[in-house]
Amino acid sequence: MSRLLVVDDDIQMLSALEAALRHKGHTVETASNGIDAASKLTSSTGPIHAVITDLKMPGMDGIELLNHVRRTMPSLPVIMLTAFGTIQTAVDAMKAGASDFLVKPFSHQALDDILNKHVTGTPTTSGLRGTADPSEIITESPAMLSLLDQAAQAAKTHATILIQAESGTGKELMARWIHRNSASCNGPFVAVNCAALPENLLESELFGYEKGAFTGANNFKPGKFELAQNGTILLDEIGEMAPLLQAKLLRVLQEQEVDRVGGKKPIPIRVRVIATTNKDLRKLIARGQFREDLFFRLNVVPLRIPALRDRKDDIAVLTGHFARKFGPADTQADAETIELLERYGWPGNVRELENMIHRAFALRGRLKITPADLYDHAIEPPQSGELQAGQSVGEMERKLIMTTLEQTNGNRTHAARLLGISLRTLRNKLREYRVEEAAAI
Repeated sequence: MSRLLVVDDDIQMLSALEAALRHKGHTVETASNGIDAASKLTSSTGPIHAVITDLKMPGMDGIELLNHVRRTMPSLPVIMLTAFGTIQTAVDAMKAGASDFLVKPFSHQALDDILNKHVTGTPTTSGLRGTADPSEIITESPAMLSLLDQAAQAAKTHATILIQAESGTGKELMARWIHRNSASCNGPFVAVNCAALPENLLESELFGYEKGAFTGANNFKPGKFELAQNGTILLDEIGEMAPLLQAKLLRVLQEQEVDRVGGKKPIPIRVRVIATTNKDLRKLIARGQFREDLFFRLNVVPLRIPALRDRKDDIAVLTGHFARKFGPADTQADAETIELLERYGWPGNVRELENMIHRAFALRGRLKITPADLYDHAIEPPQSGELQAGQSVGEMERKLIMTTLEQTNGNRTHAARLLGISLRTLRNKLREYRVEEAAAI
């Protein structure tokens, strides 16, 4: 586990955080103010892996401590805690170089997720997590195994990688897997969500800024590219990046150097770039929303993660993994449950499967999945009472298809996913039952 420095002038909060983090297996050092914390950063008996600090403290407050850390240990993650959760406070903390931000009161799980993200490298959402190594990918799918072979080859090089896939398939996990299997695995892994920050804030996040570059820039701040030096930077949801920033990013990739906002000279970098997107970048290029030259710079090694509905041979192994994660270690999924899950279309991919398994244990205390679980909350599943004894299989199938279409407001794509069949099969069934006009919405 990690060695953490926790800083808070509220002694009760400090003690509670220390106890919770030690319970998780971390080594914890504490300080009741920023001056004491700055001293412990240099006198600690072992390396500090992250600082968790309150924002409002007498003497040296959290922002001043953050500025001290950025000057002396620019790559050290700093997580800000505050009860004053205004947007401006968050923006100020992020501008000053905070790695993340939590508003009091917060759950232990929320803090665990942030530590996993910035310290241990464990992904916090979806994907295909391993049991021993959090960056391992669980799969038995030939398509995924082939993709991993390609990723492993690419990991040995310094080539830029573009990962394209639907939401919930594990794009960030794949990026972390590549980093762990690369020559720069001992270097930092820095993730940036390009969709989460406005354009002006994202620019300073990526490239950093000099003191006085704009109002509120009281100290210099290294950007994420600098923090990822000799490691990997993940540009998540690159399709959301504004055109002006796309041009600046293109120059970074071409010249292998960054210009801080307000800076006077470029800073050389050596960073592996991995970009991810759930959008079709070629369509964005056609609409003038994404630069074609940037696309070609990013698309050196293209990797496309298949949707879960296209690798249903992974459903059983993933179900078992998530069941053991949320339930008893000896939990086994029965054949009926697996058959039910394999018939579903999984529009939310692996994330949806994980959430469904989690929900089963949270609400029922066991791995019990019913047909009702496979429908959106806004849609009621077809009632089995509408099907009467004596009906033919064809009549039952027709009624199921028509009921599903009715409850999806005629959305054939959604209906096909709920039914666990392809859109082409649904169209053929509609023609077979001569209900094309009734269903053509």
